[in-house]
Amino acid sequence: MKKGKAFAVLAAIAVVVFVLVYAGIKVTANLGKDRAQVTQENASERLGKLYKGITVETAEPVKGQIDLDPANVGDSLPDISKFAVSVENSTDAFIEIFSSTEKSGTGNDGWLNEVAADFNKAGIQVNGKAASVKIRNIASGTAADYIRSGKYVPDAYTPSNELWGEMVKAQGVKAELIAPKLAGNVAGVVMAKAKYDALVDKYGAVNLKTITDAIADNELAMGYTDPFASSTGLNFLMTALQTFDRSNLLGEKAVQGFERFQANVPFLASTTLQMRDAAKSGMLDAFVLEYQIYANASELKSGYVFTPFGVRHDSPLYALGDLPQEKREIAKRFAEFALQAKYQDTAKAMGFGGLDSYRAEMPAADGNTLIAAQKLWKEKKNGAKPIAAVFVADVSGSMAGEPLNRLKESLIKGQKYLGRDNSIGLVSYSNDVSIRLPIAKYDANQQSMFVGAVEGLQAEGGTATFDGILVAMKMLQEEIAKNPGVKPLIFVLSDGETNQGHSLNDIRGLIETFRIPVYTIGYNANIKALQSISSINEAASINADTDDVVYKIGNLLNVQM
Repeated sequence: MKKGKAFAVLAAIAVVVFVLVYAGIKVTANLGKDRAQVTQENASERLGKLYKGITVETAEPVKGQIDLDPANVGDSLPDISKFAVSVENSTDAFIEIFSSTEKSGTGNDGWLNEVAADFNKAGIQVNGKAASVKIRNIASGTAADYIRSGKYVPDAYTPSNELWGEMVKAQGVKAELIAPKLAGNVAGVVMAKAKYDALVDKYGAVNLKTITDAIADNELAMGYTDPFASSTGLNFLMTALQTFDRSNLLGEKAVQGFERFQANVPFLASTTLQMRDAAKSGMLDAFVLEYQIYANASELKSGYVFTPFGVRHDSPLYALGDLPQEKREIAKRFAEFALQAKYQDTAKAMGFGGLDSYRAEMPAADGNTLIAAQKLWKEKKNGAKPIAAVFVADVSGSMAGEPLNRLKESLIKGQKYLGRDNSIGLVSYSNDVSIRLPIAKYDANQQSMFVGAVEGLQAEGGTATFDGILVAMKMLQEEIAKNPGVKPLIFVLSDGETNQGHSLNDIRGLIETFRIPVYTIGYNANIKALQSISSINEAASINADTDDVVYKIGNLLNVQM
């Protein structure tokens, strides 16, 4: 008995010693590592375990026929009926006006609708006929795409600022300025007050020059919007270039200044809403916004400061093309009607006209310079940090037919927006996951194999969305190990809720730790789980349908790739 007890004691001591030694090894292994390193290692281990539970097939690459022609925006634009008419014409003698969304929406964004509704009731006569207007609610950049491409040209156009008018004219569209201003507004940088005070202490003042300097020196985390689609984003780009070299916005000095500045911009937003969400998360010290939105956002008034920049956003009105004299006269009469004191007071009540004394330091650039600046931005926005992106495509049974055909079209046309310095891969999923194309540099060979892989997609089975995302994360982690300087992105296209494989809860922590933005496109569906994934790292979640998915994906890739 004594020998037995002694043996048991010795065994217990051995176990304790082993545990202590093992623990010591684990502790020692983590010595010298910060919490982020340890967390990354834990996340990598968890990713590996989850990955082993997924059935993953690697498909044989097949080359497809590539189209080397540049992207044609007009081909991807949906029918104009996708954009709502906010005020219908009431007579046969009328003009249709494309209006920017901050004045043709609802509530405080519906000023022009109120003016138009009253104009249509006023019985104003032109050439002995009662005149009226039709207002179509459409973002300035999107409207410019329709007009420049010739896909749909209205009678008149009132964008947020004059930059779009200059670009339309530069591409051969006749645009006559009927009124330089319908309702006063300006663009600006909205900055947290504590950060604003710190910049005043250091630089003596806050303006766009000191803001770009602070960003370049990594003292300010600021986001801005897509200059291809956003009036404020385009204005910010042009004004930033002016701060680097006023005499030559596209010269070497301006380009070098932009590259240094852009390298420290943490966030490019596809929409103002996406940027506002990022600001609410605490990710940004500052972001761009129009004053009218700022004036109506009570949560911004106490803790933020608005600093105006660039050309004014005064909603100019243009007549387009060779309008008949009658339609030109209707446009002039409508502008006069909108400029009456009654309607200008209404505009002020809705947040317009708050900074009417502000004047731009420099005139608007001409249209050709604006187009060249957009091209420069596209080429230089990622700096020296190339992107590695994996596209994750839902090929479950519900995607069969027209949905899958449009998904294929959107990816094949959208890939024309990808920069040649970037790398891409493709994953598809239904019940299981297939690696259709491993990550590689987006050269002509990879482009051909991407097109071939997309063309070969077939729909069947269930929807294992999160398994597809896990495989994409594993591919990107392996790519980062080989090329530590790349920026990882994931693009997910899905038409339904997950009904197979892992859950959002299984992968949320991994997305947070790896900090991979996951852009999601809910295809003919408003999928809350996808929106939740995108919100983790301030990526965009888009709800597209069969008609506009090609255009929306093209815009998304143009900004992020």
